[in-house]
Amino acid sequence: METTRHFVATVYVVSDGAVALHEHDKLEMWLPAGGHIDRDELPHEAALRETREELGLDVELVAPKEGIESETVRSIPQPQHFLLEDINVDASGAVGHQHIDFIFYGAVESRDIDPGPGEQPAEDWGWFTPEALQANGDRFPADVIEVGQRAIAAVDGR
Repeated sequence: METTRHFVATVYVVSDGAVALHEHDKLEMWLPAGGHIDRDELPHEAALRETREELGLDVELVAPKEGIESETVRSIPQPQHFLLEDINVDASGAVGHQHIDFIFYGAVESRDIDPGPGEQPAEDWGWFTPEALQANGDRFPADVIEVGQRAIAAVDGR
């Protein structure tokens, strides 16, 4: 059977040494902001849009951008990671579909979360330091802990 794959963009939003996470309603796990890339969007545009919708925050992406330019090409912000994620895995181990995830890091000054209409409420979000991520190893997926810690280090170290 053919596996359906969707392109998504995720942003590990960092402020003052902590990353924003929420418990995702459908997937029932703690995750950063993100979602599907619309047909007319580039990955970094989707990352900015999803963060604006879910957190009500405008982030500065911490993303390398090469200086390759010509009449027909231009460089765009590069994600920090590309991940292939199995979604909707059933009891037999069959994968419902997969996400090809463009993972970005983002910096914000404010921790004042103000989600857009239809998004999870602000009180469902939390800010987690590297120590808090590690302490929640039983609640958070291992990749969220690892990438969250890397995002904090990258944003704080710039």
